[in-house]
Amino acid sequence: MSTGVTTADPVHDGETAYPRLVEGHHWSVPKTYNMAADVADRHPGDRLALIFEDHTGHREEVHWQQIQDRSRQIAAHLHALGVRKGDRVAVLLPQRPDTPATYLGVLRTGAILVTMSLLWADEPIRYRLADSGATVLVTESGALHRANGFDGTVVDVDDPAIMTHPPEFTTADTAADDPALIFYTSGTTGAAKGIVHAHRTLLGHNEFRYCHDLRPGDVFYGAGDWAWSMAKLMGPLRAGAVHLVYRPAGGFDPAGLLASMARNQVTTALVNPTFLRKMREEIPDAGTRYPQALRVVCCSNEPLTPDLIDWFRDQFGVTLLDYYGSTESYPLLGNYPGVPVKPGSMGRPLPGWDVALLDDDGHEVPVGEPGEICLRAGSNPQFPLGYWQRPEASAETFGGTWYHTKDQAVRDEDGYFWFLGRTDDVIKTSGYRVGPYEVEAVLREHPAVADAGVVGVPDPVRGQAVKAWIELAPGHQPSQELAREISDHTRRSHSRFAYPRLIEFIDELPRSATGKIQRAALRARDLSTPAPRPVTGTPSRKDGPR
Repeated sequence: MSTGVTTADPVHDGETAYPRLVEGHHWSVPKTYNMAADVADRHPGDRLALIFEDHTGHREEVHWQQIQDRSRQIAAHLHALGVRKGDRVAVLLPQRPDTPATYLGVLRTGAILVTMSLLWADEPIRYRLADSGATVLVTESGALHRANGFDGTVVDVDDPAIMTHPPEFTTADTAADDPALIFYTSGTTGAAKGIVHAHRTLLGHNEFRYCHDLRPGDVFYGAGDWAWSMAKLMGPLRAGAVHLVYRPAGGFDPAGLLASMARNQVTTALVNPTFLRKMREEIPDAGTRYPQALRVVCCSNEPLTPDLIDWFRDQFGVTLLDYYGSTESYPLLGNYPGVPVKPGSMGRPLPGWDVALLDDDGHEVPVGEPGEICLRAGSNPQFPLGYWQRPEASAETFGGTWYHTKDQAVRDEDGYFWFLGRTDDVIKTSGYRVGPYEVEAVLREHPAVADAGVVGVPDPVRGQAVKAWIELAPGHQPSQELAREISDHTRRSHSRFAYPRLIEFIDELPRSATGKIQRAALRARDLSTPAPRPVTGTPSRKDGPR
């Protein structure tokens, strides 16, 4: 039975390569399909799957037999606890050797996997557990305290009882259209929404075939947390690549990472512009100091600028291949090995992805005219089932002829897409999507804050930085100390990445006739005033800290 995407072999003959990729592609999705069985059970047990290294020099190799056995044991343990098809099981784990097996174990039961990140503070985690209706939370010993207030079953993945189950679990019989995953995305209004993806979603992630040109035996490194992108983990594993994970002592450690990549002969990688800018800033001669075996490197999550392409090519002899997508549907556009790259362009639609630029009336715009990037609904296996328990929002976003990304672009005469910006207020910082609504809600919890408006402002490293405009409550005065206190409050209460690095106090926030904060006016105000300083800078006499 076919369980994959049938494609033509990659070609590397310049201008004719892309049309041939598109013409040679067709989707092949079986009626019955379980993502875990497809990813895990296709590989010989003695084949290497993952390499884990950390800053201490510790190294651990994980073979497919270990993943297959461990995933079945976890599935059996969950089944013994009453987990059945359609139940929601949340997993809150870092990138550790048995995290892939844990994800796969949940999917083997037929349950819906809710991925969680330890970067979130306790309240966002509690919200996601409650909103998804998760009955079980799987986490590690050091994070059990994050389950405070959860009234479901908490499973310690380090519990020796899991190992007592024989590795003989029979994977649930699931349809390709059965729900498999829930990811949470932040928007401009309301709380975060859970995007529901079917088991077939992995079959739609053909970026690993076309953009990365992954082959069995490749060693792959992917920057970022798996909780935001299961495909970043499962796609390379399914393709037979060895997945490298490097764990630093804390924060970003480009020297340790590059040394690990060189030592393990990484051949293909997925990075983001913030990652590259930080690396360039700390190790401008990275290629000389840490020569690599890289063959293909792709970049996503935010616009890739020509200067980064030039720097990376100078250092490592590889041209970065940018691709583009959204949390709801990913990817839509890309660049490909052997196909000409136009620096600064997001490339052209992935084979099998029906993408167009539309105007406000839903008509395709002419070449060179700006339009919204839109995907024809249901045109590929990755298309979501909808938002979790939000039928109206699901119908509005996914129920029409087109899925609207709310991103603007232009297309040139060769069919290449060029990013212009957002049509809504979502902030893209350090590769993460941040919805201003949630950050504003946390800011208002601080006793000194009467109201707040949150926007994204240009940042040379992160792409955008989160900036908060604050109306102070009576009895409070602007100060640098107060700005730091408000910023730290948001970091503790919300997340370690979606907090305001810039705070400016304002007498009165701009509002519409109905009382809504006009974020566009705040962004315009930023453009007409000097660049704001971070909250650790010197306060302005007039407006407080900048």
